[in-house]
Amino acid sequence: MTLALTYVIAAVAGFAAKAVNMPLPFMLGPFFVMAALSIFGFRSVLVPMGRELGQVAIGVAVGMRFTPSVLAAMSGLLPAMVLGTIYVVIFTMAAAFLFKPLAKVDDVTAFFATAAGGVADMATVAKDYGGAAGSVAVVHAMRVSGVVALVPFLVVLFGEPGNAPDSAAVGSHWLLVIVSLALGYLMARLLKPTPLPNPWLVGPIFMGIIIGVLGLYAVKIPPLLINIAQIMLGTWLGCQFKRDLLAALPRVTFAALVISLFMIGCAAAGAVVLTLATGLPYPTSFLSLAPAAVTEMVVTAQVMHLEAEVVTAFHVMRIAVVSSTVLIVFKFYLRLRGGSIGPGV
Repeated sequence: MTLALTYVIAAVAGFAAKAVNMPLPFMLGPFFVMAALSIFGFRSVLVPMGRELGQVAIGVAVGMRFTPSVLAAMSGLLPAMVLGTIYVVIFTMAAAFLFKPLAKVDDVTAFFATAAGGVADMATVAKDYGGAAGSVAVVHAMRVSGVVALVPFLVVLFGEPGNAPDSAAVGSHWLLVIVSLALGYLMARLLKPTPLPNPWLVGPIFMGIIIGVLGLYAVKIPPLLINIAQIMLGTWLGCQFKRDLLAALPRVTFAALVISLFMIGCAAAGAVVLTLATGLPYPTSFLSLAPAAVTEMVVTAQVMHLEAEVVTAFHVMRIAVVSSTVLIVFKFYLRLRGGSIGPGV
């Protein structure tokens, strides 16, 4: 009954958000309502694998937009992706310098709480080096949630929804849709044991690219499935606001809010430069540099008909670079702070 109640509330919140013309209604509506209920103590029950299956649908839909012509055009953006990733690493490191005195935490916790990596990965590494994994998790949850809550409104305020097509297909063939989702799920399962971050999104994107580039077939993921995926994602994200955890770390929670706003401001400023340098629409540049999880930013681009493949490429580049260099950057950060560097680093 609690499981059914959770998603009935989430669905009603999505339709209510759509009725008031909220951007990204089927993700933001459930997110806002479930976050509020979680803070007030509501113990929700989530569908097993709901977030992961939602990511599969989004990943396949985005991956099929990578046609050979799109990939050729994207190659010209490679220098911008590299520089954009370096910029994100720089402003997240600057955020660590700001976060440490605000939250009164140690250097290890400050660095991994603001690093542009996945929450599970950063919390685990922080714990290995003596940091506070709980504080790291709270900051990442606040950062991702803050970006998800604000960025769609900022995109609407400072830009316009795009006109990028959902896919090359003119319609949806349910048999091909089912086959595509099954193949995307299989790819995610195959990549799960690898070090690749977020295989539930990246794997289906790879599968969609393979289908699109080889020209095997073209299909459009129905809007109904995209809306369901949004509800799954928004509900999961909102339920991360555990009342007891936030109450136990009030100073860290406040500092996380300040840091989130700082990072959003840095992304907004960097997006101006990226737009001037590449000619990309400002909303696409903003989403490409936004310091949030790749899933939420790709969903935003997909639903608002922006260049979701560009946003995907920027975030995948960021994930690859951060995952492979985070300890090197951590060592550099410690030297700047004048702290000690353990033998593990």
